[in-house]
Amino acid sequence: MEIEPNLLQEQIEKAKKGKQAAFNFLLDSFWNDVYGFQLKRTTNEHDAEDVTIQTFSRAFDKIDTFDPNYTFKTWLITISKNIHVDLVRKKNASIRSRTTDEEDERVHRIPDDAPTIEDTLITEQNLAQLLRDIKKLKKPYQEVITLRYFQEMSYKEISAHLQEPMNNVKVKLLRAKKLLAEVIKKRNS
Repeated sequence: MEIEPNLLQEQIEKAKKGKQAAFNFLLDSFWNDVYGFQLKRTTNEHDAEDVTIQTFSRAFDKIDTFDPNYTFKTWLITISKNIHVDLVRKKNASIRSRTTDEEDERVHRIPDDAPTIEDTLITEQNLAQLLRDIKKLKKPYQEVITLRYFQEMSYKEISAHLQEPMNNVKVKLLRAKKLLAEVIKKRNS
């Protein structure tokens, strides 16, 4: 589906001003293009979906840097390609870092089943701190994190509960996790 250029530019400008409806329009208009591109690259639906979600999250974070002299779809595909390349590099690096000698392997095989009293206290304190950090987010982000991680709802269930398209839920959840990470990082620095 070809989008009329003036309508697209208008939606991009609204997105730059933070209008959620414009983000939804852009996500709905270009999701299939980016997802299809990644599906060809990754040949894995789960990976393609993850990269597509990250693409829109990054694009929406950096929407102010979009240059209207280029096509929006090309800009998204470029972001998507770069994310995929980064993920492949990280995966390859982690494979190499996990290749250890025999001594390290023996250490990794030592079972540690039961948490100690100290472990339980630390976990409870960390959970309480995490809940305080979540409360620092805007209400929609608090809600999506709570539904996904504390009520353990699927994307489909969250979509139905919020009465929003599943793609929006995924991007919102990704954005919420990123904002939460920033809150935690700020607290720890």
